[in-house]
Amino acid sequence: MTSQGSASSTPELRPEGTAARRFTPGTAASALSSHAFRWIFLGTFASNIGTWMQNFTLGALADQLTGKAWFIGLVTFAQLGPTLLLSPIAGVVADTYDRKRTMITCAAFQAVFSGLLAWQSVGDRPDEITLVALVFVIGVAGAINAPASQATLPALVGRGDLGPAISLNSAQMNTSRVIGPLIAGLLIGVDHPATIFAVNGLTYLFVIASVALVEFDSKPTAQQERPLARFRSGIAAARADPILSRVLVTVSVYSLCSLVFIYQMHPFAIRNLHGTSRTFTIVFSCFGFGAAVGAISVGTILANRSRPLMTRLGLGGFAVALAVFSFQTSPGPAYVAAFVTGWCYFVVITSLSTILQERVDDEVRGRVMGLWMLGWAGLVPVGSLVGGPIIDLVGLTWVFLFGAIVAFALVFYADLRIADDDGPVMPPDVLMLEP
Repeated sequence: MTSQGSASSTPELRPEGTAARRFTPGTAASALSSHAFRWIFLGTFASNIGTWMQNFTLGALADQLTGKAWFIGLVTFAQLGPTLLLSPIAGVVADTYDRKRTMITCAAFQAVFSGLLAWQSVGDRPDEITLVALVFVIGVAGAINAPASQATLPALVGRGDLGPAISLNSAQMNTSRVIGPLIAGLLIGVDHPATIFAVNGLTYLFVIASVALVEFDSKPTAQQERPLARFRSGIAAARADPILSRVLVTVSVYSLCSLVFIYQMHPFAIRNLHGTSRTFTIVFSCFGFGAAVGAISVGTILANRSRPLMTRLGLGGFAVALAVFSFQTSPGPAYVAAFVTGWCYFVVITSLSTILQERVDDEVRGRVMGLWMLGWAGLVPVGSLVGGPIIDLVGLTWVFLFGAIVAFALVFYADLRIADDDGPVMPPDVLMLEP
Protein backbone atom coordinates (compact mmCIF):
# COMPACT_ATOMS: atom_id res chain seq x y z
CA MET A 1 0.00 0.00 0.00
CA THR A 2 1.32 3.48 -0.87
CA SER A 3 1.07 6.59 1.22
CA GLN A 4 -2.00 8.75 0.72
CA GLY A 5 -0.15 11.89 1.69
CA SER A 6 1.09 14.58 -0.66
CA ALA A 7 2.90 13.76 -3.87
CA SER A 8 6.18 14.86 -2.36
CA SER A 9 5.91 12.29 0.42
CA THR A 10 8.73 9.78 0.48
CA PRO A 11 7.99 6.15 1.26
CA GLU A 12 9.17 4.82 4.60
CA LEU A 13 10.50 1.34 5.13
CA ARG A 14 8.45 -0.55 7.69
CA PRO A 15 8.59 -4.08 9.05
CA GLU A 16 7.23 -6.85 6.87
CA GLY A 17 3.48 -7.12 7.27
CA THR A 18 2.94 -3.43 8.05
CA ALA A 19 1.35 -0.82 5.85
CA ALA A 20 2.93 2.31 4.44
CA ARG A 21 2.30 5.48 6.42
CA ARG A 22 -1.22 6.86 6.19
CA PHE A 23 -1.44 8.16 9.75
CA THR A 24 0.65 10.36 11.99
CA PRO A 25 3.66 8.32 13.15
CA GLY A 26 3.57 7.41 16.81
CA THR A 27 -0.23 7.24 17.03
CA ALA A 28 -2.53 4.32 17.72
CA ALA A 29 -4.01 4.71 14.23
CA SER A 30 -0.54 4.33 12.74
CA ALA A 31 0.13 1.18 14.79
CA LEU A 32 -3.27 -0.28 13.86
CA SER A 33 -2.64 0.45 10.17
CA SER A 34 -0.24 -2.51 10.28
CA HIS A 35 -2.22 -5.49 8.96
CA ALA A 36 -0.20 -7.96 11.04
CA PHE A 37 -0.43 -5.99 14.28
CA ARG A 38 -4.16 -5.33 13.83
CA TRP A 39 -5.14 -8.97 13.35
CA ILE A 40 -2.85 -10.34 16.05
CA PHE A 41 -4.13 -7.60 18.36
CA LEU A 42 -7.74 -8.70 17.74
CA GLY A 43 -6.97 -12.41 18.00
CA THR A 44 -5.07 -11.92 21.24
CA PHE A 45 -7.89 -9.76 22.60
CA ALA A 46 -10.43 -12.54 22.01
CA SER A 47 -8.11 -15.10 23.59
CA ASN A 48 -7.38 -12.87 26.59
CA ILE A 49 -11.11 -12.52 27.29
CA GLY A 50 -11.27 -16.29 27.64
CA THR A 51 -8.11 -16.34 29.74
CA TRP A 52 -9.55 -13.85 32.21
CA MET A 53 -12.81 -15.79 32.34
CA GLN A 54 -10.71 -18.75 33.45
CA ASN A 55 -8.40 -16.80 35.80
CA PHE A 56 -11.38 -15.18 37.49
CA THR A 57 -13.17 -18.48 37.93
CA LEU A 58 -10.12 -20.38 39.20
CA GLY A 59 -9.79 -18.08 42.21
CA ALA A 60 -13.46 -18.50 43.09
CA LEU A 61 -13.32 -22.28 42.56
CA ALA A 62 -10.24 -22.62 44.78
CA ASP A 63 -11.96 -20.63 47.54
CA GLN A 64 -15.19 -22.65 47.22
CA LEU A 65 -13.33 -25.98 47.37
CA THR A 66 -11.34 -25.31 50.55
CA GLY A 67 -12.15 -21.87 51.98
CA LYS A 68 -8.41 -21.45 52.57
CA ALA A 69 -6.20 -18.64 51.30
CA TRP A 70 -3.22 -21.01 51.05
CA PHE A 71 -5.02 -23.12 48.40
CA ILE A 72 -5.86 -20.01 46.40
CA GLY A 73 -2.15 -19.17 46.60
CA LEU A 74 -1.27 -22.68 45.41
CA VAL A 75 -3.60 -22.46 42.40
CA THR A 76 -2.24 -19.01 41.60
CA PHE A 77 1.30 -20.40 41.76
CA ALA A 78 0.35 -23.27 39.45
CA GLN A 79 -1.13 -20.74 37.04
CA LEU A 80 1.67 -18.14 37.07
CA GLY A 81 4.57 -19.88 38.79
CA PRO A 82 5.91 -21.35 35.51
CA THR A 83 6.61 -17.77 34.44
CA LEU A 84 9.03 -17.49 37.36
CA LEU A 85 10.65 -20.84 36.58
CA LEU A 86 10.76 -20.63 32.79
CA SER A 87 10.82 -16.97 31.71
CA PRO A 88 14.63 -16.74 31.35
CA ILE A 89 14.65 -20.00 29.34
CA ALA A 90 11.62 -18.83 27.35
CA GLY A 91 13.51 -15.63 26.55
CA VAL A 92 16.33 -17.72 25.06
CA VAL A 93 13.73 -19.70 23.07
CA ALA A 94 12.29 -16.41 21.76
CA ASP A 95 15.75 -15.35 20.56
CA THR A 96 16.58 -18.77 19.07
CA TYR A 97 13.53 -20.30 17.35
CA ASP A 98 10.86 -19.05 14.98
CA ARG A 99 8.53 -16.95 17.14
CA LYS A 100 5.43 -17.62 15.07
CA ARG A 101 5.77 -21.39 15.55
CA THR A 102 6.43 -20.92 19.25
CA MET A 103 3.29 -18.79 19.69
CA ILE A 104 1.06 -21.21 17.74
CA THR A 105 2.39 -24.30 19.53
CA CYS A 106 1.94 -22.77 22.99
CA ALA A 107 -1.60 -21.59 22.23
CA ALA A 108 -2.50 -25.08 20.96
CA PHE A 109 -1.26 -26.64 24.21
CA GLN A 110 -3.26 -24.12 26.24
CA ALA A 111 -6.40 -24.87 24.22
CA VAL A 112 -6.09 -28.64 24.73
CA PHE A 113 -5.38 -28.48 28.45
CA SER A 114 -8.12 -25.91 29.05
CA GLY A 115 -10.46 -28.47 27.51
CA LEU A 116 -9.11 -31.12 29.89
CA LEU A 117 -9.58 -28.68 32.77
CA ALA A 118 -13.21 -28.24 31.72
CA TRP A 119 -13.71 -32.02 31.63
CA GLN A 120 -12.11 -32.39 35.07
CA SER A 121 -14.36 -29.67 36.52
CA VAL A 122 -17.61 -31.41 35.60
CA GLY A 123 -19.37 -32.42 38.80
CA ASP A 124 -19.66 -31.04 42.29
CA ARG A 125 -16.16 -31.81 43.57
CA PRO A 126 -13.20 -31.59 41.14
CA ASP A 127 -10.05 -33.40 42.25
CA GLU A 128 -7.81 -30.74 43.75
CA ILE A 129 -4.48 -32.32 42.76
CA THR A 130 -5.55 -32.85 39.13
CA LEU A 131 -6.91 -29.31 39.03
CA VAL A 132 -3.57 -27.86 40.14
CA ALA A 133 -1.64 -30.09 37.70
CA LEU A 134 -3.71 -29.04 34.67
CA VAL A 135 -3.46 -25.38 35.60
CA PHE A 136 0.32 -25.80 35.90
CA VAL A 137 0.63 -27.21 32.36
CA ILE A 138 -1.41 -24.31 30.98
CA GLY A 139 0.88 -21.96 32.89
CA VAL A 140 3.99 -23.61 31.37
CA ALA A 141 2.71 -22.98 27.83
CA GLY A 142 1.85 -19.38 28.72
CA ALA A 143 5.29 -18.80 30.21
CA ILE A 144 7.07 -20.04 27.09
CA ASN A 145 4.79 -17.99 24.84
CA ALA A 146 5.07 -14.63 26.61
CA PRO A 147 8.63 -13.50 25.66
CA ALA A 148 8.18 -14.64 22.05
CA SER A 149 4.89 -12.76 21.82
CA GLN A 150 6.34 -9.56 23.27
CA ALA A 151 9.53 -9.78 21.23
CA THR A 152 7.54 -9.79 17.96
CA LEU A 153 6.13 -6.32 18.57
CA PRO A 154 8.85 -4.32 16.73
CA ALA A 155 8.44 -6.66 13.75
CA LEU A 156 4.72 -5.85 13.64
CA VAL A 157 4.82 -2.04 13.89
CA GLY A 158 8.40 -0.78 13.87
CA ARG A 159 10.08 1.31 16.54
CA GLY A 160 8.27 4.52 15.55
CA ASP A 161 4.93 3.00 16.62
CA LEU A 162 6.26 0.88 19.47
CA GLY A 163 4.94 3.21 22.19
CA PRO A 164 1.32 3.26 21.05
CA ALA A 165 1.45 -0.47 20.29
CA ILE A 166 2.50 -1.15 23.89
CA SER A 167 -0.28 1.11 25.16
CA LEU A 168 -2.85 -0.61 22.94
CA ASN A 169 -1.72 -4.06 24.07
CA SER A 170 -1.94 -2.99 27.72
CA ALA A 171 -5.41 -1.57 27.10
CA GLN A 172 -6.73 -4.71 25.40
CA MET A 173 -5.28 -6.97 28.08
CA ASN A 174 -6.96 -4.97 30.81
CA THR A 175 -10.19 -4.55 28.89
CA SER A 176 -10.28 -8.34 28.67
CA ARG A 177 -9.75 -8.32 32.46
CA VAL A 178 -13.13 -6.54 32.64
CA ILE A 179 -15.08 -8.35 29.92
CA GLY A 180 -13.90 -11.85 30.89
CA PRO A 181 -15.08 -11.70 34.53
CA LEU A 182 -18.36 -10.05 33.53
CA ILE A 183 -19.11 -12.87 31.07
CA ALA A 184 -17.99 -15.54 33.53
CA GLY A 185 -19.65 -14.02 36.60
CA LEU A 186 -22.86 -12.51 35.24
CA LEU A 187 -23.68 -14.39 32.01
CA ILE A 188 -22.46 -17.89 32.88
CA GLY A 189 -21.87 -17.84 36.65
CA VAL A 190 -18.86 -19.02 38.63
CA ASP A 191 -20.92 -22.03 39.73
CA HIS A 192 -20.41 -23.42 36.20
CA PRO A 193 -16.60 -23.62 35.96
CA ALA A 194 -16.57 -26.41 33.35
CA THR A 195 -18.48 -24.23 30.87
CA ILE A 196 -16.17 -21.28 31.49
CA PHE A 197 -13.02 -23.38 31.03
CA ALA A 198 -14.40 -24.90 27.81
CA VAL A 199 -15.17 -21.45 26.38
CA ASN A 200 -11.63 -20.36 27.22
CA GLY A 201 -10.21 -23.35 25.36
CA LEU A 202 -12.14 -22.32 22.25
CA THR A 203 -10.91 -18.71 22.39
CA TYR A 204 -7.32 -19.85 21.79
CA LEU A 205 -8.39 -20.64 18.24
CA PHE A 206 -8.64 -16.90 17.57
CA VAL A 207 -5.01 -16.19 18.42
CA ILE A 208 -3.82 -19.34 16.60
CA ALA A 209 -5.63 -18.25 13.44
CA SER A 210 -4.45 -14.64 13.60
CA VAL A 211 -0.77 -15.56 14.12
CA ALA A 212 -0.88 -18.29 11.46
CA LEU A 213 -2.57 -16.25 8.75
CA VAL A 214 -0.62 -12.96 8.84
CA GLU A 215 2.90 -12.39 7.56
CA PHE A 216 5.65 -10.84 9.67
CA ASP A 217 9.33 -11.41 10.33
CA SER A 218 9.16 -14.03 13.06
CA LYS A 219 12.76 -15.22 12.89
CA PRO A 220 15.13 -13.84 15.54
CA THR A 221 18.49 -12.38 14.59
CA ALA A 222 20.99 -15.13 13.85
CA GLN A 223 23.54 -15.46 16.64
CA GLN A 224 26.49 -17.73 17.37
CA GLU A 225 26.05 -17.87 21.15
CA ARG A 226 24.97 -21.09 22.80
CA PRO A 227 21.70 -21.03 24.80
CA LEU A 228 23.39 -20.72 28.21
CA ALA A 229 25.59 -17.92 26.92
CA ARG A 230 22.50 -16.18 25.54
CA PHE A 231 20.81 -16.40 28.92
CA ARG A 232 23.86 -14.89 30.57
CA SER A 233 24.10 -12.16 27.95
CA GLY A 234 20.47 -11.18 28.63
CA ILE A 235 21.26 -10.74 32.31
CA ALA A 236 24.48 -8.90 31.43
CA ALA A 237 22.59 -6.53 29.12
CA ALA A 238 20.09 -5.71 31.87
CA ARG A 239 22.80 -5.20 34.47
CA ALA A 240 24.87 -3.03 32.15
CA ASP A 241 22.08 -0.46 31.83
CA PRO A 242 21.21 1.11 35.21
CA ILE A 243 17.76 2.14 33.99
CA LEU A 244 16.91 -1.40 32.83
CA SER A 245 18.20 -2.81 36.10
CA ARG A 246 16.10 -0.44 38.18
CA VAL A 247 13.00 -1.13 36.06
CA LEU A 248 13.40 -4.88 36.59
CA VAL A 249 14.04 -4.56 40.33
CA THR A 250 11.06 -2.22 40.74
CA VAL A 251 8.61 -4.49 38.92
CA SER A 252 9.95 -7.56 40.76
CA VAL A 253 9.53 -6.15 44.28
CA TYR A 254 6.17 -4.62 43.34
CA SER A 255 4.85 -7.93 41.98
CA LEU A 256 6.16 -10.00 44.87
CA CYS A 257 4.85 -7.85 47.71
CA SER A 258 2.07 -5.57 46.45
CA LEU A 259 -0.10 -7.66 44.09
CA VAL A 260 -1.21 -10.47 46.42
CA PHE A 261 -4.66 -8.88 46.64
CA ILE A 262 -5.52 -9.54 42.97
CA TYR A 263 -6.01 -13.27 43.45
CA GLN A 264 -7.52 -12.98 46.93
CA MET A 265 -10.50 -10.85 45.90
CA HIS A 266 -13.03 -13.66 46.18
CA PRO A 267 -12.54 -14.24 49.93
CA PHE A 268 -12.23 -10.47 50.42
CA ALA A 269 -15.60 -9.90 48.71
CA ILE A 270 -17.30 -12.70 50.63
CA ARG A 271 -15.80 -12.20 54.09
CA ASN A 272 -14.62 -8.60 54.40
CA LEU A 273 -17.31 -7.00 52.22
CA HIS A 274 -20.02 -9.47 53.37
CA GLY A 275 -21.05 -9.94 49.75
CA THR A 276 -21.81 -12.69 47.25
CA SER A 277 -20.32 -13.98 44.01
CA ARG A 278 -21.93 -10.99 42.32
CA THR A 279 -20.01 -8.67 44.66
CA PHE A 280 -16.80 -10.49 43.68
CA THR A 281 -17.62 -10.10 39.99
CA ILE A 282 -18.21 -6.37 40.31
CA VAL A 283 -15.20 -5.58 42.50
CA PHE A 284 -12.87 -7.59 40.25
CA SER A 285 -14.33 -5.92 37.16
CA CYS A 286 -13.92 -2.46 38.73
CA PHE A 287 -10.26 -3.25 39.31
CA GLY A 288 -9.88 -4.48 35.72
CA PHE A 289 -11.70 -1.46 34.32
CA GLY A 290 -9.41 0.85 36.28
CA ALA A 291 -6.39 -1.02 34.91
CA ALA A 292 -7.68 -0.66 31.33
CA VAL A 293 -8.27 3.08 31.78
CA GLY A 294 -4.82 3.41 33.32
CA ALA A 295 -3.17 1.73 30.34
CA ILE A 296 -5.07 3.97 27.91
CA SER A 297 -4.28 7.07 29.99
CA VAL A 298 -0.55 6.50 29.60
CA GLY A 299 -0.99 6.72 25.84
CA THR A 300 -3.40 9.67 25.79
CA ILE A 301 -3.84 12.25 28.54
CA LEU A 302 -0.54 11.29 30.17
CA ALA A 303 1.42 10.76 26.95
CA ASN A 304 3.27 14.07 27.25
CA ARG A 305 4.32 13.33 30.81
CA SER A 306 7.63 11.90 31.89
CA ARG A 307 7.50 8.12 32.13
CA PRO A 308 9.81 8.11 35.18
CA LEU A 309 7.56 10.68 36.86
CA MET A 310 4.39 8.73 36.04
CA THR A 311 5.95 5.56 37.46
CA ARG A 312 6.58 7.21 40.81
CA LEU A 313 3.22 8.99 40.96
CA GLY A 314 1.50 5.73 40.01
CA LEU A 315 3.27 3.87 42.81
CA GLY A 316 2.25 6.52 45.32
CA GLY A 317 -1.36 6.55 44.16
CA PHE A 318 -1.47 2.76 44.19
CA ALA A 319 -0.19 2.68 47.79
CA VAL A 320 -2.91 5.05 48.99
CA ALA A 321 -5.70 3.35 47.01
CA LEU A 322 -4.75 -0.17 48.12
CA ALA A 323 -4.53 0.95 51.76
CA VAL A 324 -8.04 2.40 51.51
CA PHE A 325 -9.30 -0.75 49.76
CA SER A 326 -7.84 -3.04 52.42
CA PHE A 327 -9.95 -1.48 55.19
CA GLN A 328 -13.30 -1.53 53.35
CA THR A 329 -16.22 -3.46 54.84
CA SER A 330 -18.99 -2.48 52.40
CA PRO A 331 -19.12 -2.95 48.62
CA GLY A 332 -19.76 0.61 47.39
CA PRO A 333 -16.56 2.30 48.59
CA ALA A 334 -14.62 -0.88 47.78
CA TYR A 335 -15.66 -0.64 44.12
CA VAL A 336 -14.28 2.89 43.90
CA ALA A 337 -11.05 1.97 45.69
CA ALA A 338 -10.62 -1.08 43.42
CA PHE A 339 -11.00 1.10 40.32
CA VAL A 340 -8.38 3.61 41.51
CA THR A 341 -6.04 0.79 42.54
CA GLY A 342 -6.34 -0.76 39.07
CA TRP A 343 -5.78 2.61 37.37
CA CYS A 344 -2.58 3.29 39.30
CA TYR A 345 -1.42 -0.31 38.88
CA PHE A 346 -1.35 -0.10 35.11
CA VAL A 347 -0.02 3.41 34.97
CA VAL A 348 2.98 1.89 36.75
CA ILE A 349 3.20 -1.26 34.61
CA THR A 350 2.67 0.48 31.25
CA SER A 351 5.20 3.20 32.10
CA LEU A 352 7.81 0.67 33.20
CA SER A 353 7.18 -1.55 30.16
CA THR A 354 7.49 1.37 27.77
CA ILE A 355 10.77 2.52 29.30
CA LEU A 356 12.09 -1.03 29.01
CA GLN A 357 10.95 -1.65 25.41
CA GLU A 358 12.35 1.68 24.22
CA ARG A 359 15.78 1.08 25.74
CA VAL A 360 16.46 -2.61 25.11
CA ASP A 361 18.51 -3.67 22.09
CA ASP A 362 16.79 -5.90 19.53
CA GLU A 363 19.52 -8.55 19.73
CA VAL A 364 18.71 -9.28 23.38
CA ARG A 365 15.05 -8.23 23.37
CA GLY A 366 13.60 -11.71 23.90
CA ARG A 367 15.95 -12.45 26.79
CA VAL A 368 15.34 -9.14 28.53
CA MET A 369 11.58 -9.49 28.03
CA GLY A 370 11.91 -12.92 29.63
CA LEU A 371 13.43 -11.21 32.67
CA TRP A 372 10.57 -8.70 32.62
CA MET A 373 7.99 -11.49 32.60
CA LEU A 374 9.89 -13.21 35.42
CA GLY A 375 9.75 -10.07 37.52
CA TRP A 376 6.20 -9.00 36.66
CA ALA A 377 4.14 -12.17 36.22
CA GLY A 378 6.59 -14.67 37.70
CA LEU A 379 6.82 -13.23 41.20
CA VAL A 380 3.09 -12.59 41.68
CA PRO A 381 2.42 -16.30 42.36
CA VAL A 382 5.33 -16.43 44.80
CA GLY A 383 3.74 -13.55 46.70
CA SER A 384 0.42 -15.40 46.64
CA LEU A 385 2.02 -18.66 47.76
CA VAL A 386 3.76 -16.96 50.69
CA GLY A 387 0.90 -14.58 51.44
CA GLY A 388 -1.82 -17.27 51.53
CA PRO A 389 -0.81 -18.92 54.82
CA ILE A 390 -0.12 -15.49 56.34
CA ILE A 391 -3.65 -14.39 55.38
CA ASP A 392 -5.03 -17.49 57.09
CA LEU A 393 -3.21 -16.37 60.27
CA VAL A 394 -3.64 -12.57 60.34
CA GLY A 395 -6.38 -11.82 57.80
CA LEU A 396 -6.61 -10.22 54.39
CA THR A 397 -6.47 -6.60 55.55
CA TRP A 398 -2.96 -6.69 56.98
CA VAL A 399 -1.41 -8.51 54.03
CA PHE A 400 -3.03 -6.03 51.62
CA LEU A 401 -1.78 -3.14 53.76
CA PHE A 402 1.77 -4.53 53.70
CA GLY A 403 1.61 -4.44 49.90
CA ALA A 404 0.58 -0.79 50.04
CA ILE A 405 3.53 0.06 52.30
CA VAL A 406 6.00 -1.66 49.93
CA ALA A 407 4.58 0.25 46.95
CA PHE A 408 5.03 3.51 48.83
CA ALA A 409 8.65 2.60 49.61
CA LEU A 410 9.28 1.95 45.91
CA VAL A 411 8.39 5.58 45.15
CA PHE A 412 11.78 6.51 46.60
CA TYR A 413 13.69 3.73 44.83
CA ALA A 414 12.18 3.96 41.34
CA ASP A 415 14.23 6.91 40.08
CA LEU A 416 14.28 6.10 36.36
CA ARG A 417 15.33 9.50 35.07
CA ILE A 418 17.87 9.58 32.28
CA ALA A 419 20.56 12.24 32.59
CA ASP A 420 19.68 15.28 30.46
CA ASP A 421 16.58 13.50 29.14
CA ASP A 422 13.61 13.10 31.48
CA GLY A 423 10.95 13.64 28.85
CA PRO A 424 8.35 11.20 27.59
CA VAL A 425 9.48 8.16 25.67
CA MET A 426 6.33 8.22 23.52
CA PRO A 427 4.94 11.00 21.32
CA PRO A 428 2.08 12.92 22.98
CA ASP A 429 -0.53 12.07 20.35
CA VAL A 430 -0.44 8.32 20.90
CA LEU A 431 -4.14 7.66 20.43
CA MET A 432 -5.07 10.42 17.98
CA LEU A 433 -6.79 9.08 14.89
CA GLU A 434 -5.47 11.63 12.39
CA PRO A 435 -5.33 10.75 8.68
